Amino acid sequence: MKQIWAPWRLEYIHSEKPDECIFCTAGSKDPRESLVLFAGSVSVVMLNKYPYNGGHLLIAPARHVAKLEEITPEESIDAFRLMRHSTAALTKTMKPDGFNVGFNLGKAAGAGIDDHLHIHIVPRWNGDSNFMPVLADIKVIPEHLLDTYDKLKPFFERLDLP
Repeated sequence: MKQIWAPWRLEYIHSEKPDECIFCTAGSKDPRESLVLFAGSVSVVMLNKYPYNGGHLLIAPARHVAKLEEITPEESIDAFRLMRHSTAALTKTMKPDGFNVGFNLGKAAGAGIDDHLHIHIVPRWNGDSNFMPVLADIKVIPEHLLDTYDKLKPFFERLDLP
């Protein structure tokens, strides 16, 4: 079995966790500071503050819900609509060769926030694995989060609310 190392995640693991849910408060704080690209009445889209790759987005129901089987049909439809929109926006701005899209359901599955369901959209490029993680335990993300935010934000400002 091969193992994938993500040592840059240690900052998140060791950091103090906020008392409030980042997805539930997404529409109430400065969007750029909290990396929120879209806060609708049904769902939110934000950049992952501790990304696996540049452009790593998170989509979550606006309602605090932990289990996939507990989301409503409206939340399911809106999440899929935002997945489509997010991959299109990332394709136009970052030109990835592919995407990893999925859920980490529960701590055992790797969920850093397991009490609020969310979807990961991770852009991938051919050859995006290089020697840095192997030799130096460092993942190189070549663009600052706020630069990525500024590139993506216009695509979400034009997004029709459900």
